[in-house]
Amino acid sequence: MPRNATTKSTAPRNTGKGAEKGAERPVPGFKALEPRARLTDLAYETLEEAIVTLKLPPGTAISEQTLADMTGIGRTPVREAIQRLAREHLIIILPQRGLLITDVVVSRQLLVLETRRELERLICVSAAKRATPAQRQRFVELAEEFRRLAQHEDSDAFMQADRDFNEECLAAARNPFTEGAMRSLHGLSRRFWFIHYKQSPDLPKMAELHASVSDAIARADVQGAGQGLDRLIDFIEQYTRSAVLPDG
Repeated sequence: MPRNATTKSTAPRNTGKGAEKGAERPVPGFKALEPRARLTDLAYETLEEAIVTLKLPPGTAISEQTLADMTGIGRTPVREAIQRLAREHLIIILPQRGLLITDVVVSRQLLVLETRRELERLICVSAAKRATPAQRQRFVELAEEFRRLAQHEDSDAFMQADRDFNEECLAAARNPFTEGAMRSLHGLSRRFWFIHYKQSPDLPKMAELHASVSDAIARADVQGAGQGLDRLIDFIEQYTRSAVLPDG
């Protein structure tokens, strides 16, 4: 609720016969505000996507007010989203000086992959064990989508499918501890791929590897999910090194 808003309403209450206790009719002309937590999520999603897709390039100095203007969301939810992005190493908060979009550093990216390998293996194995029938069907659909993308090489659609895959894995694994740790790494990985993917025709292979893991989870193949994830991270690590050191 905005700071200047009052908590009292001048609208008449529904006190007539048959009115439910504590219920109030909506006030004509007034739209219910979304909870602040949802606004924070919207601000985070908008800003994270802008950083990952380089609308806010690495090294950009920017202000909190500019980000609020960009999202069209109030400063309090945007401030909370900035705090989250800072924890995920996508923004640096410079006291009294504003904000800085972090640079991409290959040595740090390799450390991200080292951590991702262990976390994502656990997540994919857990998802293969615990996914519901509806979730397994969703992994079937994701495998089909990744194979379609392997043929058509639509990078924007791949980015969305990859995000959906990550979310489904986290939901199916049902482990809030690995979920919290993993979310802090996804943005860094997606941004690195977005920066360098044009230097290497890797999208078809990347999509096929994602399809393989999706298939294993859909079949409840625990061993296959772990092995598929290792092959995926092996490929991403090779890609990470070659994107920056093509002759290495």
